[in-house]
Amino acid sequence: MLMTDVLPIDINRVEVSRRAETDFSDLKFGKEFSDHMFTADYIDGSWQNLTILPYGPMSFTPGISALHYGQAIFEGMKAHRGPDGNVRVFRPYANLERFNISAERLCMPSVPEDVFMGGLTALLQLDENWVPDAPGSSLYIRPFMFATDSFIGIRPSDTYKFVIFTCPVGAYYTEPVRVKIETQYSRSCEGGMGYAKTPGNYAGALYPTKLAQQQGYHQLLWTDARDHKYFEESGTMNLMFVMGDTLLTPKLSTSILAGVTRDSVVQIAKAWGMPVEERRVSVEEIIRGLENGELKEAFGVGTAAVIAHISVIGFEGTNYELPYDSNSFSRRVKEEMANIKTGQTEDVNGWIYTI
Repeated sequence: MLMTDVLPIDINRVEVSRRAETDFSDLKFGKEFSDHMFTADYIDGSWQNLTILPYGPMSFTPGISALHYGQAIFEGMKAHRGPDGNVRVFRPYANLERFNISAERLCMPSVPEDVFMGGLTALLQLDENWVPDAPGSSLYIRPFMFATDSFIGIRPSDTYKFVIFTCPVGAYYTEPVRVKIETQYSRSCEGGMGYAKTPGNYAGALYPTKLAQQQGYHQLLWTDARDHKYFEESGTMNLMFVMGDTLLTPKLSTSILAGVTRDSVVQIAKAWGMPVEERRVSVEEIIRGLENGELKEAFGVGTAAVIAHISVIGFEGTNYELPYDSNSFSRRVKEEMANIKTGQTEDVNGWIYTI
């Protein structure tokens, strides 16, 4: 048994680690999994059975409600190893807050801070040697929760399972991103679940994204469901534009996920004295900026992608190119965030949780 502060967690270690079998010089995103996972069960109104066990299959019946009615949520975080050897997690409390916002939207129980942070800490202490140290690499952390009632009927489940597992990863995008402005399909709508991190939002995006990929794009730029005139977000990222000397990003709403990386970039930009506008950003405005040269750069931001330069924006049969500027804001802010995450720049905002 491991005690994280006053939290009792049962530990079942692997007999032989798979660490030596993993090629850390060629990490693909989401392909390799660390030795252990943390699990907890919500039963009779409380979180019970806090356990760390070997990563592997879980047993449940075909009738669990998550499989039929979609009661499931997840988060994405990263841990980084700095030059000093310490392991740091970037803004986990912000992810916990968003996790519980998603839980409320899907009629699921909140996960208490001691369970979330205690389970995370114990898991990373046990699997610390899975955190890579190569530049651009990290340990991706996936907390998720799903309904476990074996019941075929549409109502909130009474029981749930909470799990955290981790993956050593390299870059999510290995090249600049080509995107297409989507004006037919919608990811979400006002009053829907777009602000919740739930699998259904991503499942609904697969088909239109597949169509775009067949046309040579990586991702879509989603627009509002009503008129398709205003940007919302991309498939795996929030959106940002540099128009002149101003950073533009779509204002948060019930159809846009409140990205932790998005918030971090906005705070850094303001601290640097850069004008920031969080507002509705129209397709017409961005296309005009592309045509007259006022739009300096466009990029996506997210935990997995970090900062992804957008090199091509496709709209109504025309591809607009955005050359990469080595002195761009996105490059500088990406470097700043990397230094904060690895302890090479002072954490003035209190974003880092050190294991």
